[in-house]
Amino acid sequence: MLKIIYIAIIVLLVITGLVFAVLNAEPVAFNYYFDTLSIPLSLSMLVAMIIGAILGVLASTGVILRHKREIARLRKAVDMSEKEINNLRSIPLRDDH
Repeated sequence: MLKIIYIAIIVLLVITGLVFAVLNAEPVAFNYYFDTLSIPLSLSMLVAMIIGAILGVLASTGVILRHKREIARLRKAVDMSEKEINNLRSIPLRDDH
């Protein structure tokens, strides 16, 4: 059932994207330093969204790597603490009374 819902959502997104591309097919002048290029508006918006997504991933990479290092450090500390607890539990208790 869940697979059918995913397929329905993907089909809906594809249809929405195609309708968007057809409705925004007017050419737009894209000026860069050396030349001018005429591309459809929908394509320019798609390229801008892809570039934005790539920049967002690059911007968050540092934070993600920092968190992964912190997780590794904390796991190591937990392992050491568990070993110490197990060692303390294995020491026999002495009652000198």
